[in-house]
This record gives sequence, structure tokens and C-alpha cells, in this order.
Amino acid sequence: MIDFSGFGSRVVISESFGETTADVGPGDWLEVLTFCRDHGLDFFDWLTGVDDPPEGFAVVAHLADQRRHERLLVRTHVPLTDPVLPSAVGVFRGADWHERETFEMFGVVFEGHPDLRPLLLPDGFEGHPLRKSFVLAARVAKTWPGAKEPGESGTGAPSRRKMLPPGVPADWGRDA
Repeated sequence: MIDFSGFGSRVVISESFGETTADVGPGDWLEVLTFCRDHGLDFFDWLTGVDDPPEGFAVVAHLADQRRHERLLVRTHVPLTDPVLPSAVGVFRGADWHERETFEMFGVVFEGHPDLRPLLLPDGFEGHPLRKSFVLAARVAKTWPGAKEPGESGTGAPSRRKMLPPGVPADWGRDA
């Protein structure tokens, strides 16, 4: 694995879900990505955001060295009030659409991105649907079926009719 000792305490290496993770500050984001690329982790796999309330968002990039079969997650955090990060498109061209998607879905702004415009949602869509604070319109317009517990509807005792999966005979599993 790459030696990050030249960064001192600015890069913190840990294990997260079986993956080696390098946590960096937003100011070191591009420098660390460039360092990784120049030291063999030159395959950019993906980049995404993670809503981490109330602090803000984690932005995670997955890099790989396909010759040595090594992988690394590079992660940084941006605040909810000002989710801005420098664009990695100048380091990895493949980051282009990933940053656009993260911008659209989470609202993280990638400064210096060559074309930071919506990628997936229809024109005029308002909000960032992968934020935990985003209200699902379908649940506002129509009551969710599980909104009440059985017996709370005031219609008497709840029905607990047992149903068999499709194709299972009615007498299957019963003692004779």
C-alpha cells in the first residue's frame, strides 16, 4: 500500500468494512488523489456522497491499482451548510459524471468542474433526493399503508389471516 507518511496527520488510514480508507480534509482532497494516482492507484472506480447528519456529507472515491490488486477509499467530509469540494476531474477524467450525480443527488458543489449540470433528474426538479432530509412526495400525497398499527384504526380487532405463498397447496404442512 502507498506510504502516506509524508502527509503527517493530514491523512488518517483505517479499515472500514474490510476496505483500507484514507480520511483527508477537504483542503487536501486533490493533493491526496493526485498522490494516489501518481503512486499506482490510477484506476478511478467511483465517487459518491454519503449524507451524515447533522455534520454534513462524506465524499468517497474508490481507487485501485489493477496490477497489484490494491484498492483504497479516499474520504473527506464537507459541512451541510457549505458542501463545497474541489473537482477531481483534473486528476481523474472519469470523476466527471460521478461528481455531477453527487451534486444532483446530495447538493455537493464541485468547484472547478467543467460542466456541473443535472445528469439524471428531469428538468425543473427541486431538491436533492438522496439527502436524508428530503421529503418523499409520494408519502405526503398518499398515506403510507403502515402508518397505523393493527387495531388503531377503530374498526375492531385486527385481522391476522394467514396467507400461503403462491403455488402452495392449502393443506400443505398441516397434520393429518
